[in-house]
Amino acid sequence: MDGYKVITAETGREAKRLLQQNKVNLILTDLRMPGIDGLELLSFSRELFPYIEVIVITGYGTIETAVKAMKDGAYDFVTKPVVLDKLSALIEKALSKQRLALENVYLKEKLKNRYRFEQMIGKGKKMREVMGLIEQVAPSKTTIMINGESGTGKELCANAIHTLSPRVDKPFIKVHCAALSEGILESELFGHEKGAFTGAYESKKGRFELAHKGTLFLDEISAIPPHIQVKLLRVLQEREFERVGGQKTIPVDVRLIGATNKDLAQAVKDGWFREDLYYRLNVINVNLPPLRERKEDIHILVEYFMDKFSRENQKDVRQITPEATERLLAYNWPGNIRELLNSIESAVVRSTGGAIGAQDLPHYVAPTFSHIVNSSECRISLPVGSSMEELEKEAIIKTLSATGGNKQKAAQILGIGLKTLYRKLEHLRQEENLSSPKPLSGVQKSTIFPG
Repeated sequence: MDGYKVITAETGREAKRLLQQNKVNLILTDLRMPGIDGLELLSFSRELFPYIEVIVITGYGTIETAVKAMKDGAYDFVTKPVVLDKLSALIEKALSKQRLALENVYLKEKLKNRYRFEQMIGKGKKMREVMGLIEQVAPSKTTIMINGESGTGKELCANAIHTLSPRVDKPFIKVHCAALSEGILESELFGHEKGAFTGAYESKKGRFELAHKGTLFLDEISAIPPHIQVKLLRVLQEREFERVGGQKTIPVDVRLIGATNKDLAQAVKDGWFREDLYYRLNVINVNLPPLRERKEDIHILVEYFMDKFSRENQKDVRQITPEATERLLAYNWPGNIRELLNSIESAVVRSTGGAIGAQDLPHYVAPTFSHIVNSSECRISLPVGSSMEELEKEAIIKTLSATGGNKQKAAQILGIGLKTLYRKLEHLRQEENLSSPKPLSGVQKSTIFPG
């Protein structure tokens, strides 16, 4: 038939079986069939194979049923007696629609993947620079330091470096240095011999041995105590070490990646971190920007997390309302991507429809009036004798801080119009510029006075 490969079935039940065994692009079915009728076959195909187009054949007496079939997802219907030329043209139109839909799906997925890099997601300039640096340094053997606030994705970054390196088929071993006590950390890193200390009933390999030929990721490396820093420096310089309580020197080939949310240079000045180890570690530096500095990525991160948690929770939440989006963009995200991830997971679970609304977000992201006025951070304390102008200034600053810089919400809480708030902010900006270069009351100036 017009060059198409055709599979035939005598009953609806047989058609269901053939659909599960063959790749089918279009179904041409009668409405009235014994056992399973055309409507049930349509419902089955739409549920399991939504990309398949369905054309139903009906007699004059069942046109109402055919119309219902179209409402349920059928492409079109034809009435008996069937005119083959018209049917052929209808099939071609249905398949053309299908091809276009599949191409759109492909292009959307391609666009999504364009902003995904080894599980790291971002399209803004700062993240593109990070991804470019990772691609550049991953093939080398050099030590890398990843700097970034908590929740910015330092482990994902380290994993991306390992995945893009020649060591990808070798171990990727992770150690969270701040989570282990001093005695345990040394044994975890370098291993120990039997009897090295109380409770060492047998010899144990350390993470350096386990990571041989692969990558060792030391998260929160700034937490490593000074005497272990000495041993770490030797491993980096000599590529060898001894287990705790051991005398045998063990050679090792490990690519080390460190990460910290602290200022290591300051730790060196304070005498806590060894200067020679700092320079040995800081050969290549990857700086991960906080989420508040890459808000252009929030849209695609939210889309990714919505899809992830919808699938995990058997829900179909695919959209987010403009008001909820505004709240997400206004919030400063002190917990960075990890906090955004948790917020979207909570919102997906709480959502009762197909879209996340502002009411589904955690209260600190989308604060209600009661949350704001009850917040201890938002109490206004001024000495007796303060002017009304000083009181107004403090009220504006505290309210904007509580709403994460959301001026529309702040104006609503203050009981003034948005234009009035902007006018007062401009007055305060001019006053501040004349009196002092410092931000008002310790509040981030960019939050209160953007631009």
